[in-house]
Amino acid sequence: MDRKAIEEHVKGILEAIGENPEREGLRETPQRVARMLEEVLEGTAYSNHEIAQMFGKTFEYESYADSENAVVMKDITVFSYCEHHMALMYNVRVNVAYIPNGKVLGMSKIVRICDMAAKRLQLQEKLGKDIAEIISEAAGTEDVGVAISACHSCMTSRGIKNPNAKTITTTFTGQFRTDSNLKELLRFE
Repeated sequence: MDRKAIEEHVKGILEAIGENPEREGLRETPQRVARMLEEVLEGTAYSNHEIAQMFGKTFEYESYADSENAVVMKDITVFSYCEHHMALMYNVRVNVAYIPNGKVLGMSKIVRICDMAAKRLQLQEKLGKDIAEIISEAAGTEDVGVAISACHSCMTSRGIKNPNAKTITTTFTGQFRTDSNLKELLRFE
């Protein structure tokens, strides 16, 4: 990321909205915003393949290809930013399930994958697809399900201003596409 360019653009935005970027409260704002964007958009620096490589720590596991053997992790909390308005997606809960194919991912790796994939300018639908793709590669399985529930500040605090609106999206690959029992594992409670 080009921190200096971000700082200059933020200064320009402050001026464009009628603020004085040299006043005490705003003097360091361009630098703060640049550091924040570096942190919250860290995932833009990596492809899905690179994230799978970074967090692909697995352990051998004698598995059977059926829904009785699924790994499910629920209520993973992440933040992301809408690519249309650069607005915060918050109260984001991610449920992930996969059927092991001879190996399982370390539990913290599932959370790290979700977190890093979310650190991009993103559509919620694409975030689910990215997480499923990364989990699939990292765990070596085609059978992955992802469900995401989120609030979008571009709808809750501007535009329609509906503070209770939540969006739920699902992504299913492999057996998750056709097996209703597997889909049920991802239900939000």
